[in-house]
Amino acid sequence: MQQTIVIKIGSSSLTSDEGGLNRHKIAFFASELSKLHHKGYQVLLVTSGAVAAGFREMGYISRPKLLHEKQASASVGQALLMQAYHEAFASHSVGVAQILLTRSDFSNRQRIHNASMTIEELLKHRVIPIINENDTVVVDELKFGDNDMLSALVANLVRARQLAILTDVDGLYTDNPRSNPDAKRLGRVDEIGEEIYRIAGGSGSSVGTGGMRSKIEAARIATRGGVPVFIGRVAEEGDLRAAIEGDGKGTYFVTSEHNLPMKKQWLGFHSSPQGRITVDAGAEHALAVGGRSLLPAGVVAVTGDFHPGDVVEVVNVDNQTIGRGVVNYANWQLQAVAGLSTEEVQKRIEVNRIEVIHRDEWITLSVHKQM
Repeated sequence: MQQTIVIKIGSSSLTSDEGGLNRHKIAFFASELSKLHHKGYQVLLVTSGAVAAGFREMGYISRPKLLHEKQASASVGQALLMQAYHEAFASHSVGVAQILLTRSDFSNRQRIHNASMTIEELLKHRVIPIINENDTVVVDELKFGDNDMLSALVANLVRARQLAILTDVDGLYTDNPRSNPDAKRLGRVDEIGEEIYRIAGGSGSSVGTGGMRSKIEAARIATRGGVPVFIGRVAEEGDLRAAIEGDGKGTYFVTSEHNLPMKKQWLGFHSSPQGRITVDAGAEHALAVGGRSLLPAGVVAVTGDFHPGDVVEVVNVDNQTIGRGVVNYANWQLQAVAGLSTEEVQKRIEVNRIEVIHRDEWITLSVHKQM
């Protein structure tokens, strides 16, 4: 049975320290990915490297800082990057295709559905989709960064069997192994909490823009969507297959969640909340653990200007996010009945549904145990 896997390769794994593509590295990864492809896996590659590949061609001495310079570098580098991939995979009789995405593509349900259908068709015809951020049009505030988050969203979108984020270190350590010889590698992480973020550290190399922290955040999103994650190093022949089959040089982030439907993915990770609802402890437990709907009685406070059908964020009394949902009330209606019983609500206002947020229109984003 074919199984879908998503591999993310960052700039530092594809380029030299000074910038520019390293053809030997690309040939190596193309060989490793092709072996998985011929073994029967449905492979998607999320790649960085367009800016790093192009800034030298543009005449810049170092990686540019200004947005228009990075976009120009990406427009040159993306063509070079795809040419290199095309030639490398062709030597293994594997076809590839380019898909460029932005965060706003994920925010639009129709556009991301179209992207999903395109990916499905490519995989059906045994073509490897090579996915990158569309750096030539995206603004800095909406960028994915080093594509770690992009890879997590893609993995959730295709309901991947696994996401492998490849980097130049062999997993997550308790401290920086370059400076602390006593640092220990974590082979398995069952839950991504504050301690995991604390030890994740800062950014990586000067060529890329990501670091271990961004990879941990990507792992959190992927595992929340039901996709287990490997973060580690692939440097020798056979390393990638070992990583996919559970014996890789890195850290495995496991999940007990099931794959999220596209509607829930959009709601949790791509939608733009129009307001915020604060709920009491009882409502928090009912939503996050009990799998129940939110009723007006559990509402403590309401902020924002929203209408029925809008997405709102729900927080607890400590202002910690619990999740998101599609609201059935306008903000003024909910303010008028916050904390009241169902019977009192029906006396005061007219609404199509008594639930503030129905459980079918809700996704929990906190670390509460899911039901």
